[in-house]
Amino acid sequence: TNSSSSSSSLFTTDNTKRGGRETMTTHATGGDGGAPGGEPKKLWGGAFSEKIDPLMEKFNESLSFDRRMALEDIEGSIGYASALARTGIITEEERNEIHKGLKKVLEEWQSDAFVAKEGDEDIHTANERRLCEVIDSNIGGKLHTGRSRNDQVATDTRMWLRKELTVLRKYLRTLIEVAIDRAEKEVDHVMPGFTHLQSAQTVRFSHWLLSHAAAWQRDDMRLQDLMPRVNTMPLGSGALAGNPFGVDRQLLAKDLNFERVCPNSMDAVSDRDFVIETMFWASMTLMHISRWSEDLVVYSSQQFGMMQMSDAYSTGSSLMPQKKNPDALELLRGKAGRQIGTLTGLLCILKGTPTTYNKDFQEGWLGMFETVDTMSDCLQIAAGCLATMKLNPEKMKSSLVAEMLATDLAEYLVRKGMPFRETHHISGAAVKLAVDKKVPLDQLTVDDLKSICDKFEDDVAEIWSYEKSAESRDTEGGTSRRSVLEQCAKLRAYLKETE
Repeated sequence: TNSSSSSSSLFTTDNTKRGGRETMTTHATGGDGGAPGGEPKKLWGGAFSEKIDPLMEKFNESLSFDRRMALEDIEGSIGYASALARTGIITEEERNEIHKGLKKVLEEWQSDAFVAKEGDEDIHTANERRLCEVIDSNIGGKLHTGRSRNDQVATDTRMWLRKELTVLRKYLRTLIEVAIDRAEKEVDHVMPGFTHLQSAQTVRFSHWLLSHAAAWQRDDMRLQDLMPRVNTMPLGSGALAGNPFGVDRQLLAKDLNFERVCPNSMDAVSDRDFVIETMFWASMTLMHISRWSEDLVVYSSQQFGMMQMSDAYSTGSSLMPQKKNPDALELLRGKAGRQIGTLTGLLCILKGTPTTYNKDFQEGWLGMFETVDTMSDCLQIAAGCLATMKLNPEKMKSSLVAEMLATDLAEYLVRKGMPFRETHHISGAAVKLAVDKKVPLDQLTVDDLKSICDKFEDDVAEIWSYEKSAESRDTEGGTSRRSVLEQCAKLRAYLKETE
């Protein structure tokens, strides 16, 4: 991917503390942070004459969760201060003072020393208020020149998300790597393949595993495709109409490691497609992980017994001592449903909003944070489950039944020159004969088979081999040993080519 994985070139620092809602410590604002009458000073309010309802203050605030973007908010402000200095709106000395103050504020966030105060309704307000306390407020007050919280929050969000998606992509690709490693190592194990959850044809364990890895590869492709749309800069769009001070948005985008700028200022502050796309990517990926989890829940059950989940990813019963529950897999399955709900929720929030910024958008941040946190946990848990689960090759073999070779029987006659549609019916008649005789399909004698079709010969006995059945599917993407290893090689090459 592009520069989305790197921190801004303006400065290097660790991320702020992660987590959900946090309780804020509030203090009465004084000094430069105060307004006449003792009211906390906000970024707005000059035209207001009445106090805000305390309940509305709580209803409106977002600092309890958007504080997770403290680093990005400060990083964006440092870049914007430099852009203002290039226009001459602030001097180089004022720019340097703002940079120094913002880095001081960041240090407070990183050391958990930052104290939120009454009136800090969001991360932007809190950081600017604190900046004006640690440096001359007349200088700090110039930072917001030409900038709106509308383009500021959109910029913060994109910067935060591009960083998090880079991490999530690493987790996803680790899951794929684990799948490749196991597929190569355990390529010789054959097992039943199922359709409608009924025994269908012989496949290799590795082929089954790579079927899920192929879906995860598409998820990785989708994420790679999404990254440039996340890494597009809205800053410099103002509230909706653009910046009146000649800010060089292209140079600002370069400073902040964006690939491009949003082409329309109204769309820039209105667009939340990148959040929805992230939630869709997460929903699709978790849907794939959920289907994989369901397979493992079934295959590891006592009735199947082909696989066994590690104790590290299982739990027991408070009543039944013998139980070993695949809770990790079930939670992965459940979180997929919750994530789909999160996506649907944001779509419903946005569908009725008029053009440009609306406060409804604030409701999407909790879902975005939850999406990233959920994906971080799920991808790592999935990789852990896959890396530690044990196979039971003998149980896999004993689960194979002769009726799964009915298609091979039909294909035997195809090689004798008969049309498949006819051989399909002949093979079906053989299955019925075996049922009537109460014997497995492979226990029918050559004479039994000849009573159905005279083209059966003694060499028909060669098809009663599960290994040969798997090996006969030797086309690209098939379940033969050669084909499966080829799939592993291609998938590993994809990971290397897209590093």
